[in-house]
Amino acid sequence: MGKYFTRERVGYMFGVLTRPLHSFYEIRHRDQGSVPLAALCVFLLSAAFTLNRIFAGFIVNDVNPRTVDGLEEMGAIFLILGLFCVGNWSVTCLMDGEGRLRDIVTVTGYAMLPAALLLGPATLLSLVIAEGETAFYAIVMGAGIAWTVILLLTGVMTVHNYTLLKTLVTLGLTFVAMLILVFIGLLILDLINQAYVFLYSIYTELIFRI
Repeated sequence: MGKYFTRERVGYMFGVLTRPLHSFYEIRHRDQGSVPLAALCVFLLSAAFTLNRIFAGFIVNDVNPRTVDGLEEMGAIFLILGLFCVGNWSVTCLMDGEGRLRDIVTVTGYAMLPAALLLGPATLLSLVIAEGETAFYAIVMGAGIAWTVILLLTGVMTVHNYTLLKTLVTLGLTFVAMLILVFIGLLILDLINQAYVFLYSIYTELIFRI
């Protein structure tokens, strides 16, 4: 595992914050990315998001902390980003994309870093601001989200060697693919559930007859 957390790879991870085009190019063409580091970025994002939902000041947070299930929310973030990666890979395979699945996973994870880094300060800020100062909280949150979106757009465009227009079209189709994947997943779960109910009914019938 040590080779995935080298100083050089960590440097490229933080390098996407200031030099995204260069860093994403190195990740794709010189194999400087790290899937475990990308997973760590997603974990930091999910943890920061959950902590924000629980501890953010009541002025900006109308969520009851007792209703927040940290593991469930963290799992949901991993699931959504996983669907995005698979959906994007499926679409780009049909549109001459050059990025591999591991490249998509890496740039997606790295793109989450700004949001993960700014959610913490935003949560702390929410604890000290007054009611008329919520704009400062919104600015920090907005900056993290906008930075993440820009990095994600840049990363997808770089690893697939797309133009900006083609990248935007691909991202739109990616969300369609995500919906299809969710539909197929729910369909499979429903079929499994029906098969279980059918087999269990046969089992109970045999038990009563024997």
